[in-house]
Amino acid sequence: MAPLPILAFTATTALGRGVEAQKTALIGRRSGLQPNAFGPDDADGAPLRCWTGRVEGLEDAALPTQWAQWECRNNRLAWMALQQDALLARLEALVQRHGADRIAIVVGTSTSSIGASEEAYRGLVPGNDGTPAFPPGLARPIVHTVHSLGDFVQQATGLRGPCITVATACSSSAKVFAQASRLIDAGIVDAALVGGVDTLCGSVLYGFNSLQLVSREPCRPFDARRDGLSLGEAGGFALLERAGAGEAMGLGLHGYGESSDAHHMSSPHPQGLGARMAMSDALARAGIEADAVGYLNLHGTATPANDSIEAAAVAGLFPDSLHASSTKGWTGHTLGAAGIVESVFALLALRDGHLPGTLNSSQPDDACGPQIRFDDATSSIRYAMNNSFGFGGNNCSLVFART
Repeated sequence: MAPLPILAFTATTALGRGVEAQKTALIGRRSGLQPNAFGPDDADGAPLRCWTGRVEGLEDAALPTQWAQWECRNNRLAWMALQQDALLARLEALVQRHGADRIAIVVGTSTSSIGASEEAYRGLVPGNDGTPAFPPGLARPIVHTVHSLGDFVQQATGLRGPCITVATACSSSAKVFAQASRLIDAGIVDAALVGGVDTLCGSVLYGFNSLQLVSREPCRPFDARRDGLSLGEAGGFALLERAGAGEAMGLGLHGYGESSDAHHMSSPHPQGLGARMAMSDALARAGIEADAVGYLNLHGTATPANDSIEAAAVAGLFPDSLHASSTKGWTGHTLGAAGIVESVFALLALRDGHLPGTLNSSQPDDACGPQIRFDDATSSIRYAMNNSFGFGGNNCSLVFART
């Protein structure tokens, strides 16, 4: 594929707002996970005992009044993330260069504004015909659809190109890069705003807990003692532009690979075939061999099955010298936002040469190969990869490069 320059990128997570907050926490090995304070437990009225990565300040935030129709926790986080790292100023420069109708919006989310729907059902009131109805403040159809995020971002930015919401579980905001690449390559647009946002809500927390996937302690990816994930929330965005159309920051998307192994609703293929296919296709599109990759940000959720299967797929493809790690010990698993957040971490590794290790993990698992690193490293690298794998075996791998 033709490399796509990246003009800007940002992330807002439990580590803070913007890329400098992410960088400082990664280098300082400071986790954003805290004891969960979200939602009552059905058994005893206390919050579910686990750790979550919550974004500070969301409860006190509110959308500007002109966008009150889209008011909800998820869209508040989207607006918060859009305002970081001069992203909107750089987007305005893109609009001046190409026009608002030549810039696509491609955003990923797994649950969108479902938290608002939960709130609406908890507050049902008698309707005009006597049947239960959403309370007036939540009777806003747009926030109860999966496209709530995409529709809000379109309103907030004024962009008029294609507006697409990708909802493929935890691969959602990685696949937005692939979708944007195809739109630009086809000549439909000249640039794209890509990203993803997901916020914590009852459906997420108790849904994963019902699958017995939530750890009671901070998650320990690839550790022999790992026993489940920690959930988080996050939002992030990046700007992509056709090569040669304007100034870039020396970083670009060079390859993507997508697959769907369709092995099981919530478990990966036992031999990691889909994961390996996505990684191989990303390398092929980038035109590089596996040994050219200096850093791989793994999906690494800290569930027993996911980590060992992903590690085996990596070991079958990459040399022992690869530095591969999971950063979910810092942020928690941010679901549909994981792709954009961990792409930002890969881009920071390219830009600054700091390769994160794996937080909270110290006891290696014999089932995981030498590529899995717990300690940080410093190295000037040319290529970095990000893996994002979702339920149903929906996989996406991305290759970024310094140009």
